[in-house]
Amino acid sequence: MSHMSKDTPNNIQIELHVPDFATVHSFYGDTLGFMPVWERTEGNSGDYLVMEREGTIISFWPGNETVTQQSYFNRFPANTKRGFGVEIVIPVKNVLEFHDSIKDTVNIVNPLVKRPWGLWDFRIEDPFGFYLRITEHHDIKDTKYSVSTDFSD
Repeated sequence: MSHMSKDTPNNIQIELHVPDFATVHSFYGDTLGFMPVWERTEGNSGDYLVMEREGTIISFWPGNETVTQQSYFNRFPANTKRGFGVEIVIPVKNVLEFHDSIKDTVNIVNPLVKRPWGLWDFRIEDPFGFYLRITEHHDIKDTKYSVSTDFSD
């Protein structure tokens, strides 16, 4: 496995709407190795948590029952599958070692494989239902990482 030293420069910010920060700390922190950057918890819609791992930053809101009251998402049933149709990509330094360290404690939905575009990855579901791809560091702007037209997953 080769380590890709160049990451995709990107300014997008990911904010996951979750009902419980304790689960975030346990899964993203203890299991996946994200560290808290800052957190505000007052038990209302102003609560917020920012976590980081190897330059990947994910924000979480609000960590309480007000999650179902957000102005857009309140149009859908509270039990709607979180993240349907979205894949959150998390690059890690050594995907093979990382996989071995967490494989017995996470819900792996696609096994560790080397993909046709040359990168190792595996896919997991977080406790809220979000679909995460754990992969090697790479620059997605480089066309050598493009998916061929005959690929299906």
